[in-house]
Amino acid sequence: MTNPNYPHNGPMPTGPGPVPGGPMPGAPVPGGTLPGGPMAGGPMPGGPMPGGPMPGAPMPGGPMPGGPMPGGPAQSGPPPAFAPDNTAATTYPCGGCGARLEFAPGSTAMQCPYCGYRQEITAGDRQIHEIAFADLTNLARKPIATIGQYVFKCQRCGATTETNETASLCQFCGAPLVIDANASGQLVPEGVLPFQFDKGAVSTHLKKWTNSRWFAPNALKKVGTAESTKSTYIPHWTYDSQTDTVYSGQRGEHYWVTETYYDNGQRKTRQVRRTRWYPAGGRVDRFFDDVLVPGSTQLPPKELDRLAPWPLEQAEPYQPQFLAGHFALRYDIEAETGFEEAKRRMATVIEDDCRHDIGGDEQRVQSMNTQHRDVTFKLMLLPVWVATYVYGGKNWRILVNGRTGEVQGERPYSKVKIAIAAILALIVIAAIVYFVAIRGHSTSSSHSVSTTHSTSHHTTPTHHR
Repeated sequence: MTNPNYPHNGPMPTGPGPVPGGPMPGAPVPGGTLPGGPMAGGPMPGGPMPGGPMPGAPMPGGPMPGGPMPGGPAQSGPPPAFAPDNTAATTYPCGGCGARLEFAPGSTAMQCPYCGYRQEITAGDRQIHEIAFADLTNLARKPIATIGQYVFKCQRCGATTETNETASLCQFCGAPLVIDANASGQLVPEGVLPFQFDKGAVSTHLKKWTNSRWFAPNALKKVGTAESTKSTYIPHWTYDSQTDTVYSGQRGEHYWVTETYYDNGQRKTRQVRRTRWYPAGGRVDRFFDDVLVPGSTQLPPKELDRLAPWPLEQAEPYQPQFLAGHFALRYDIEAETGFEEAKRRMATVIEDDCRHDIGGDEQRVQSMNTQHRDVTFKLMLLPVWVATYVYGGKNWRILVNGRTGEVQGERPYSKVKIAIAAILALIVIAAIVYFVAIRGHSTSSSHSVSTTHSTSHHTTPTHHR
């Protein structure tokens, strides 16, 4: 059965499908026609090819003019493992000058980069839904390993572009290319968090970031512009789960004893803290909402995590118009794999809950048995500016949260500043050691323990929540 939250209620293709306007790359040309129109780098459409017929016209009963390619027949790589039936990417012509429309960050409109014409993105019938994790096996999708490159055919110039991205730009005319999500072979995103600011603001956030780096060379503060920027939507999985955890551990309670020692022949006393441990166990529960896990390995997951928090409450139901003029990665981490990572992230929070439930002065959590109920998930596209800046003749990559401006990434370090900080730290440590030494606590004391001043609990508590 197919999940009703998705618009693709029909079956997914079971194998490579034809590319509109022509066969798959590397396949024979039926009837001797050129696939899909003019060859890249060849003559412009509308003019005959030298020594041959018009593009797309039948070849006169034989091979292409000029004979076979030198060295034997033309070689091609294997065809894509998955080619949607509809690879003609959607483009959005400008209603003012006929050029193209792109999503304008910080708005809910598309705008022409040439004449400024704007067109509002109308709200459709789609809503952002949580999908039952138990229904995942029934959703129409292809295994990641069987999906090859997508073949886009530009509706503006007719050229084809092969890419692993679900949104890209035509490599010939620059027109936005957005795949039909129902033909991608993957789950359709439930929502998209649109970009909030444009390319110009990336340099502003970069400048603030370089000025705030500790142990960075002073010259780094002069870096205020990004060498290259690429607005990219990164797929993320979100998970909701009601958890119930039975745990066992120990509760530590502090008590104090009076200790007698001698300092330069003088008898002195001091208070020393000790800990008694008691068995503890119980049960805690917690509901997790929108635990976020990156769905792509194309960028470092730790850097993506540090871009949080994300204002997911501002997300829009998925519409391809939000992707026009930008890039979008497809997920290469399945939802099942993402949930295993989500459970690990939940476990750290659950352990804190167990420690709070144990109470006392210290806690030890020895075992946790967690049950997950009512698990739901969804696929979201989050905006990230992937940028580089130049310092010291080297390119450094940064990631910028396309909503909040949070910056994470690579940066140079100043060896001089690090060395000075290390020297200062050694001076502080030496001063502390010297102060302790002159007090004589480390060498001239003998110890004996006297009376304990504390009360202790001898019960074995079991905590329930």
